Amino acid sequence: MASIRLIKRRIKSTKNIGQITKAMQMVAASKMKKAQDQAIATKPYSEKILEIVKSLSLKTDPKLHPLLKQQEEIKTYLCILITTNKGLCGSLNTNLVRSLNNFIQKNINKGINFDFLTLGQKGQSFVLKTGGHYLADFSDLIPFTKAVIPIVKTISDGYLKEKYSRVYLFYNNFINALKQEPVNKRILPLILPNAEEEIQLGKRKDVLYEPTAKEILDFLLPFYIETQVRGAILEGNASEHSARMMAMKNATENAQALMDGLTLEYNKARQQSITLEIADITTAKISLEK
Repeated sequence: MASIRLIKRRIKSTKNIGQITKAMQMVAASKMKKAQDQAIATKPYSEKILEIVKSLSLKTDPKLHPLLKQQEEIKTYLCILITTNKGLCGSLNTNLVRSLNNFIQKNINKGINFDFLTLGQKGQSFVLKTGGHYLADFSDLIPFTKAVIPIVKTISDGYLKEKYSRVYLFYNNFINALKQEPVNKRILPLILPNAEEEIQLGKRKDVLYEPTAKEILDFLLPFYIETQVRGAILEGNASEHSARMMAMKNATENAQALMDGLTLEYNKARQQSITLEIADITTAKISLEK
């Protein structure tokens, strides 16, 4: 009977866990819809800003604008790592951190140093463990979009003061509810249009810029950095809720499968117990009859 009581306790605890994961799945699903809509709505806007900036960059000498200037002689990269504050979202953070670690190992042999800005406690923990040069963490700013302005200021100030040769965003790109992929995107210096893009941009009617392309770039480039950072945060947010919803869905299904197995085990144990009781009664009856 002790084993039966143990199985019953396991069934009860598994059922409770299943109820919790089901509730978390529903909460994540409701948050995912809003986050997904925000991420999808931001993409065309961010892409259009990038297209305009690239088009303007063809009208001016990149060397004349500090945010377009190549600074390859500087051997320090600034990496902005956007993870989550909480876990229970599958391998989302693990895959992103692995991508960043591979990037570091690939470039550290070239004599590159790294500075880090983190958004999300999981990323902060990784940077602290690796002993990287940690500038600041914005994980306490909820929602994460509150961190956009201070991050953009840190990026712009550092690049204009020639502290960094490149600036990268590391985040999870939202593809759909079932798929998110880690991304590292270089945002500074701007990746200028390749030959094919130049042809496509050149096919468009010439645009007269007033006052000048350079002065418009002065206004648009900080705005471009802001849209890239904001877009990455929204993508990461949608990825987090999607990954958590799927992780909790799988956990709920696993809990149900475990309950089914435990129920079968309980029934077998109960059947065996009843059989033994019947056998004992039968044996006792036979003994009395003798």
